[in-house]
Parts: sequence; structure tokens; C-alpha cells
Amino acid sequence: METRKVQVTGGSTYTVSLPKSWATENGVSAGATVEFYPEEDSLLLTPTSETDRQEGTLDVSDLEGERLTRAVMTMYVSGFDIIRLEATRITTDQRRAIRDATQSLVGVEVLEETSDSVVIQDLLDSSELSIVNAVSRMRLIAQSMLEDAVTALIENDDDIAHDVLERDDDVDRLWLVVSRIFRATLRSPRAAEELGVPREDCFDYHSSARQLERVADHAAKISNLALKLEEIPEPVAEGLVALHEDAFDILEKSLDALFADEAAEANRLGHAAREAVLEIDQHTREIDDMLRDLDPVQAQSLGLIVDSLSRSADYGGNIAETALQKAAPRP
Repeated sequence: METRKVQVTGGSTYTVSLPKSWATENGVSAGATVEFYPEEDSLLLTPTSETDRQEGTLDVSDLEGERLTRAVMTMYVSGFDIIRLEATRITTDQRRAIRDATQSLVGVEVLEETSDSVVIQDLLDSSELSIVNAVSRMRLIAQSMLEDAVTALIENDDDIAHDVLERDDDVDRLWLVVSRIFRATLRSPRAAEELGVPREDCFDYHSSARQLERVADHAAKISNLALKLEEIPEPVAEGLVALHEDAFDILEKSLDALFADEAAEANRLGHAAREAVLEIDQHTREIDDMLRDLDPVQAQSLGLIVDSLSRSADYGGNIAETALQKAAPRP
């Protein structure tokens, strides 16, 4: 940390000098323009960026399959708008993995291909992306997935189960978008200003999006199990429906609390959701007692479904906790 004394020039203008080491490292010299971003009682200063498009290069010679796909996704989440993938020769398998990666990302397309490189580009305008809208969309998909997964199980409907599995990819894409936006706000005060959402709130939305992504994963898990199970006993089915209703109610209250404009409403809903989580254990124990009389294989699968619904309720409780923190007074 360095300190500087504020001075007055011209009788009305406050001035402060910049540390020379910082200015040199960031290419700031006499005549250069810097940007100021007021943030409550803080003032952030950054050099003016010459380009809004961030380019990155990755050597993929030793990467293939899922490792290559994950590497591309990591570059995207890190904030690169143009990603150049290079190797002595890009193999057919590598091209396939790159295509899989671009299809798993929102607004990303292959821009250029040669024998030794592939260039992909994010075509979306980052300033038009909304972390609030992305999380809201995740909310709708994840909750509908969980509901439909239970329906597929109870009604033994494979078509609904397969549809749930397909929607899991949509949630994953949105999760990557939220992660990309959040990291951009950490890296650049300009990104936070364009977004119009305080960086602390961006952290809360990012944390909640992670919980929703896990809810969607458990909905997919329930659907996979539903594809393997046949008809289940009616008392167990009724117990699972009731457990889902409780989990859904917790998610609904916690997300309403997260998006609430008034702190009092956020606190009311957040506390109600947290208290409801405590009642879930009793419901799961009642279903577990029923499972003891079933075939061991069926009981094991149904036990995993009970666990997934219980965990989904816990994720709702985590979102409620985040909502309460978001609504709390700030120093």
C-alpha cells in the first residue's frame, strides 16, 4: 500500500499523484487517459483499455477429448473473446472436441480453421449480458427439471426423463455464462459498471447459480434412475411427491428472497426457507422406513432419489442464506 496527499490546484481542483511503478507497469505516461469508477466510498482507477476484445492463445498439442473441451471452456469463463487453439497439426479428434466445447457455450462459434489452428470467437456483446437474467433463467429450468424428474419417476414416463436430461445442458451453459460475467466483474470495474449490478451482488448471484446447477444435476440423476425403475409402491410415490413439494417450496422462497427488492421481504422469505429445511429430515426418515420392506435393488435406487431431493432442499437453504447476507446492512 502507498499513500498520497491530496492537493488543490487552481483553487478548486483536487489532484493526487500516481505511483510511478504502477504507472510504468500499466503503460500510463504523461498525456495518457485513465478511467475512474466511483463505488460508494471507494474510487477505482484503471488504465483506459485500447480494445474491448480479449484474445488468448492455447497450445493444445497434448490435449484431446474431455481435457481439451474443458480447456476451451476454461478460456471462455476466464473472459477471452477470441481463443486461438494451436498445435503442429489439429487432429480430427481434437476438432471434434473443440466443436463439442463450442456447442456447450452460449454465443461461441468457430471463426477460422487451418491445419494447425482453430480460432473460436464469442459473438455476444458482453455489455448486453445480464447476470440477473441468466440466474433467473437457470431458476426456471432447474425447478422445472426437478418437478418433471419426479413426474417421470411416478408416471414411469421415459420421454419426460429424457427431456430432463437434455435440459441439463441448458443449465450448464447458463452456469458458464454466469461464471464468465462474475469473473469479468472481478477483473474490471468497467464490466461491473456496464452490468449495473454491484460486485457484491454479482458474488451472491454467482453463488446461487452454483446451487441451481447442482439442483439440475440431481434432477438429471433422478431421471436416470427413473429410466431404470419400474412402477413403485403408491405410499413411497406419495412420500416422494410430498418431499419434492417441500424441496420446491424451499427453492421458491429462497430464490424469491434473493431477487427481492426490499430487505424486509428478503429476510422474511429467507428465514422461512431456512426453517423449512430443518423439517426435511423428518420426511426423509419416513420414506426411508418404507424402503426397508422393498427389494434391495429398488430400495437402493429410491434411496438415492430421496437423497437427491433432500440435497436439492439443502441447496435451496444455501441460496436462502446467501439472500439473507445480500439483504443485510453493509458497512
